[in-house]
Amino acid sequence: MISSLIIVFREMLEMVLVVGVLMAATKGLIGSRQWIGFGVIGGLIGALFFGLFMENLEDSFEGDGEFIFNAIVLFAASLMIAWTVFWMSRHGREVSQRMKQMGTSVMQGALPKTALMIVAFSAVMREGAEAAFFLFGAAQSVAQDGYDMLTGGLLGAVAALMVGTLLYLGLVHVPVNKLFSVAGWLLMLLAAGMASQGAWNLVVIGMLPPLVDPLWNSSALLSQSSLIGELLHVLMGYDDQPSALQVIVFAASLSLMGTIYYRMQHRKVDQVAAA
Repeated sequence: MISSLIIVFREMLEMVLVVGVLMAATKGLIGSRQWIGFGVIGGLIGALFFGLFMENLEDSFEGDGEFIFNAIVLFAASLMIAWTVFWMSRHGREVSQRMKQMGTSVMQGALPKTALMIVAFSAVMREGAEAAFFLFGAAQSVAQDGYDMLTGGLLGAVAALMVGTLLYLGLVHVPVNKLFSVAGWLLMLLAAGMASQGAWNLVVIGMLPPLVDPLWNSSALLSQSSLIGELLHVLMGYDDQPSALQVIVFAASLSLMGTIYYRMQHRKVDQVAAA
């Protein structure tokens, strides 16, 4: 449930902010809310179809093929999460500025109102499809039932809508980059955990060597089936009896992502200071 909450919150927050900027930029324009609403509804429907496609695709695999498919999904989701975090870290402010400029163009008549629908649709469809894909990856790395995933997803969506609405209304003054920074680090932990679980799927069927299995046994100290152990498993792929390969993949993934993200953040600070 925790993983689905974090993923949906992160993706929904992006979605809500893009739509919120569009709404703020076209405030007072008759019909703007209607066209933006059409785009949001269309994007949600498209994301739903994407999620159903992923579920049906998994059902077509059996035996070792299911482990291979799960590994591919986990590795792909890990890479996409990392790319999303890096991209938003670098281009988040530019996206906001472009949305404001486009809203101004619509207000001045330089662009048709249908442009609002297209942009809202593309934003919601893109983020919704990513959320569906990431949730599917989270479901493969953690044994969650549909109810837990749905509950976490709904809580994440509600939290993102509340934060986005408060930011839109100007009732809170929390820097958006701080929200994305915290969510970004949590997502990088999730991504590293997914990569580790992807390696586990391939170790199980003998496609990759475990190197040392298990590398340690911490079940007496912190069982994976305990509440804290399950929480850590969700957040970072904790395993009380991991293979050496799992640990190496997790450490290498998190170190690489963390280094890139850290350098990008400091590069932004240096650019702002030099401006």
